[in-house]
Amino acid sequence: MKSTAIEYFPLVDEQGNVIGKATRQECHSGSFLLHPVVHLHVLNSRGELYLQKRVMNKDIQPGKWDTSVGGHVDFGEEIEEALNREVREELGIVDFKPVFMLRYQFRSEQEAELVHSYYAIYDGDIHPDATEISEGRFWNLNEINENIGLDIFTPNFENEFQLIVKKELLPVGNKND
Repeated sequence: MKSTAIEYFPLVDEQGNVIGKATRQECHSGSFLLHPVVHLHVLNSRGELYLQKRVMNKDIQPGKWDTSVGGHVDFGEEIEEALNREVREELGIVDFKPVFMLRYQFRSEQEAELVHSYYAIYDGDIHPDATEISEGRFWNLNEINENIGLDIFTPNFENEFQLIVKKELLPVGNKND
């Protein structure tokens, strides 16, 4: 169960340098205060990508399929610490080797994020946190491509997926499988 304490996120410049802090509410209020987040794309050894479906009570993009793991960096927390924490909290994974892919800015209708994106190959057990994830499963890349633009994925996932596939940052053989 999440604490009801006020969450503070670091505010960063375009290079990721911390320049202040703000509450979750302030960052998600349309203020477009740039704050860091982490994403992990979990691939199995067959090259399928695990996606999570966001629970309906999420404040942003409820009920949409999204990146394997995504979460905010807490104020005072390093990027790698946040990545490990989020992966453990959301999927129950503690033994993985993240590979950095890219850092980019994403702006939605409500917020501005500096996304730090990683992938990991993982064939172990996954235990989704039911308070954040209503379901999760592995998708092949064709299946994802066929559903792009059909309003089942978060805009952030669609944007990032197309970016990392175009730049060939995911370690999959034939991207048409």
